[in-house]
Amino acid sequence: MGLTFVKMRIKKSHESERFMEERLLVDSRAIYTVVPGADLKELEIVAHSEEEFELADGEVIKRSEEDAHFEYGERKGAAPVIFGEEGDSELLGVLTLEALGLVLDPLKREIKPLRKRLV
Repeated sequence: MGLTFVKMRIKKSHESERFMEERLLVDSRAIYTVVPGADLKELEIVAHSEEEFELADGEVIKRSEEDAHFEYGERKGAAPVIFGEEGDSELLGVLTLEALGLVLDPLKREIKPLRKRLV
């Protein structure tokens, strides 16, 4: 199976005019989106906390976290973002996909609209 990358627009908030476009790997196993911390700081996104995260190989790392505004085409939403450090992969996680009403089609490796549900 091939890898799927998307360009995602990232802003401090929905009201912000400044934005950055990042090419992110869509990983259906990743919960959180990871963006280089330097890029987030350039957008004046300041971390609210530092958390521990477990990697696929079982290693536990500490990274800073905050919320950011994401845009993909006409879809917009806020989700947590992890401040990536040198050597970290830039990832688009499922929390961000769901916030935008999107899902990864695992067979076609495409991003598709997801019907939002309350129940």
